[in-house]
Amino acid sequence: MDAELENAFTLEGKVVVITGAGSGLGQEASRIFALAGARLVLADISEEGLAATAQIIGDAQTPPLCRRVDVANPQEVEALADYALEETGALDVWINGAGVSYLHSLLETDPAKAQRTVSINMMGPYWGCMAAGRIMRERGGGVIVNISSGGGAKPLPGIGVYGMTKAAVNSLTWTSAAELGPCGVRVNAVAPGWIETPMAQDLFRDETGEINPELRDKVRAQMAESSPLGILGRPSDIALALLYLASDASRFVTGQILAVNGGESM
Repeated sequence: MDAELENAFTLEGKVVVITGAGSGLGQEASRIFALAGARLVLADISEEGLAATAQIIGDAQTPPLCRRVDVANPQEVEALADYALEETGALDVWINGAGVSYLHSLLETDPAKAQRTVSINMMGPYWGCMAAGRIMRERGGGVIVNISSGGGAKPLPGIGVYGMTKAAVNSLTWTSAAELGPCGVRVNAVAPGWIETPMAQDLFRDETGEINPELRDKVRAQMAESSPLGILGRPSDIALALLYLASDASRFVTGQILAVNGGESM
């Protein structure tokens, strides 16, 4: 590869915190970022998930630091940022990747599940931007990337609370970019279309909670047809978009919501 291109996309020597690293998009981002040379600090509420991600990364790079964190708790998020700085001496990139889905109709909303979704999907990134932004301001720069969703920009029946939280993430991205830009901190978001992750597999489950293969094939076909390309997205498609926004290749990009959905939202 040409040295100029390699230097633009490398994360060599960069300390990267990724929340939600124990599964799904966060896990794939961890793998891709490790290949790009990042020093990783991985966080998730599931210690088993973190162990699985560390095993996937393997011995290709310096073993990641792993920490159990509930992003709904601002004290734990602050402690994560301090831990990353204390253990590595830096904090260059922060990925707000932790999230949950909650499928329901408006009139059948469970208040406890709805509040948990808001606490993780909306306030989790808020606490992350706050904690990372504080340290990055002191260090003179950095990058924050939020994971939003296409559901935050269009009405989709059954995801009222989820869509609301992702619309809030978009707003948080714009506000954070405006506030932190003068400090040298870029803030952007990736808004994936439908990607088959463990969280997305709830769409395939029948009344018993088991995955229905026929329903799975039907949903996959519907999602592929919604894209002009006629294909489904992969977790790596999102991880590579995150890499672009985290790297110096996007040095002149901030306050943007990058839709990675095969053109479904055109």
